[in-house]
Amino acid sequence: MLKTRPVGDSAAPARTPTAVLVTRRATFAAAHVLARPEWEAARNQEVFGACAGDHGHNYVIEVGVLGVPDPQTGMVINLKELDRVLREAVVEHVDHRHLNRVAFLDGLVPTAENLARAFWDRLEERLGDRLQKVRLVESENNSVEVSR
Repeated sequence: MLKTRPVGDSAAPARTPTAVLVTRRATFAAAHVLARPEWEAARNQEVFGACAGDHGHNYVIEVGVLGVPDPQTGMVINLKELDRVLREAVVEHVDHRHLNRVAFLDGLVPTAENLARAFWDRLEERLGDRLQKVRLVESENNSVEVSR
């Protein structure tokens, strides 16, 4: 295990390194409608406003993985592995898709909050307790974050 000492202080005791949060970002474009099928159109319009109609976003998803860097590689997680997990768990299912028709989102109103929680569940299945955060940016004015 890597031991560190303050610079210039050879008498200081060695410390075990602290955990490091690695964040990886991906983008995808998707359409959705915010509406509850059991509500009248007027109520959906009242609650969800313009989002009650078909529209789309260029989303940014950020995934944070926490751990102590491996002493041999210096990495908490290989970014190729994290990219693969993010792509397989989320991006390939939602990129250039209509979110109201994505199987793992069935029954959800695809708000940013619900999307982030659904993405968390899929990523946690693959990353376990290393997963620390999922941040979803829906627009320059709107983002949500799920964290441990």
